[in-house]
Amino acid sequence: MRYPTTRNLVLLAVVAFLATGTSGCLFFGHSQKAPLAGTKAAPDKVLYTQALDNIHHGHYTVGRLLLQNLINTYPESEYLAKAKLEIANSYYKQGGVEGLTEAVAEYKDFITFFPFLHEAAFAQYRAAMSHFRMMEKPDRDPTQALEAEAELQTMILKYPRSQWTAEARQRLRDVQEVLAQGQFEVASFYYMRKAYPAAAARLLNLTERYPLFSQADEANMMLGQIYQKFEHKDFAARFYDNIVRDYPLSNLAPEAKKDLIAMGDRVPKPDPKALARMEKEVKYDKDQPGILGKALDVLRTGPDMAIAHAAHFGQPNLTPDVGSVWAHQVLEPSVVSLAANSPSEEIDHSISVTPVISGGPQNADSGSAGATGATGAGLGNSVQAAPVEGGSEASAPAAGEPASAKDPSEASTAKPQAAAAKGKKAGSKAASGKQKKKKKKGLLHKIIPF
Repeated sequence: MRYPTTRNLVLLAVVAFLATGTSGCLFFGHSQKAPLAGTKAAPDKVLYTQALDNIHHGHYTVGRLLLQNLINTYPESEYLAKAKLEIANSYYKQGGVEGLTEAVAEYKDFITFFPFLHEAAFAQYRAAMSHFRMMEKPDRDPTQALEAEAELQTMILKYPRSQWTAEARQRLRDVQEVLAQGQFEVASFYYMRKAYPAAAARLLNLTERYPLFSQADEANMMLGQIYQKFEHKDFAARFYDNIVRDYPLSNLAPEAKKDLIAMGDRVPKPDPKALARMEKEVKYDKDQPGILGKALDVLRTGPDMAIAHAAHFGQPNLTPDVGSVWAHQVLEPSVVSLAANSPSEEIDHSISVTPVISGGPQNADSGSAGATGATGAGLGNSVQAAPVEGGSEASAPAAGEPASAKDPSEASTAKPQAAAAKGKKAGSKAASGKQKKKKKKGLLHKIIPF
C-alpha cells in the first residue's frame, strides 16, 4: 500500500511545481522566461513585458489591464511613462471609431503628464493621425478633417525639430486637400446654379486658406469670371494675376493671360518660387507608378481619392481656422463684402445667403431675398441657392402697397368696390415693375456697395 501512496505524493509535487512555473502561461497566454541565476526580475518590469506581449498578439484589453495595474501599483516606476504611452498605442492599434477616439484622449493625457519628454511629440503626432484615420470623404462631415488639421498644425508649430514633423507636414497637406475639395465641390454647385454670391463666398475662403489645393487655379478662374460677368474688371484681374503668377504651369495660365490682355492689364511674371514648386510637383508625378497606380487610386474609398492629388511641396497653411476666415487680409472691404457682409447661415450644411448692404440700413429691395431650394448631386447636403439674374423673384409686396386679403366674404362686393380693387391691382403691378427693374443688376450688385 505504501507504493501507490508514495507515487501519488510524487505526482502531486510535480503538478504543484509545474503549476507554479507556468502560471504566466495560464493567465497571460505565454511562457515566462526564468530569471538568470542569482537575479530576480522586478515586478513592474514583468508586468510591462507581459503587457507588451499581449498587445502584440492582439489581446488589447488584457494588456491595458496589466499596464493600468503597473501604474496604480508602482507610481514611482521607471516604466510609468512608457506604460501610459503604450495604453494609448494599444487603442491606436485597435482602431475603429471607438478605439481611435480613446487613443486621442490617452495621447492628450500623456502630453499633459509628461510634456517635456521626447515622446510628447510622438503623442501629439499620433493624436492628429487618430483624427486623420477617422476622416470621411470631402463631401461628407468635415469634423474629423478639421480636428486633424488643428492637431497637425499644433504638432508642426510646437515641435518644429521633431523627427515626426516632416511627415506631419505632408499629412497636413493631405488634410487641407480634402477640406479644400469639399469647399470647391459646394462652390462649383453654386456656380453651376448661377448663385454667384454663394459660390464666391466659398471660393474666396478657399483661395486664401488653401493655396496648395490641386484645383486652386480653377477656383481663381471662377472668381475672375464672376467679377468679370458683373463688369468689375479691376477685381477680376486680381484673380487672373494669381493664376499667371502663382500657377504658371497651369493649363488655365494662357487663358488668364488672354483675359488680362483683353482688359488692357499688364501680364505679371511667374513667381520663381511658385514655378520651382510646380516643377517639383511635375517631376514627382512622373516618378510615381504609371497607369496601374492611378487606376488603384480611382478604386480607393474615403478621402484617399482627394489625398492622391495633394501637394508634396510648399508650406501648408499653419493658421488655425477660427470659425470662418473670409479673406479679410487679401482684398479690400468693398470686395470682401461679397462674402463677409452677406452672412451665410449654415445649419446642418443647409446654406441660406442673406444680402446686406454695407454702410447703411437695409431698404425694401435689400431687406430680404427669396431662395430656391436645390439638392447638390453627389454632395449629400441640402443647399438653398440664392436668386440671381434671371432667377425667381421674391413675392413680397412692394413698399407702400397695401396687403391684399383674399376672403370668401368679399367675393360678392359691389361694382364700385371692384373698380377700386382694379385700380389697386394696377398700382400694385406698377410698383412690382419698378422692383423688377431695380433687380435687373442681380443680387451681386446689392452685396457689393459700388
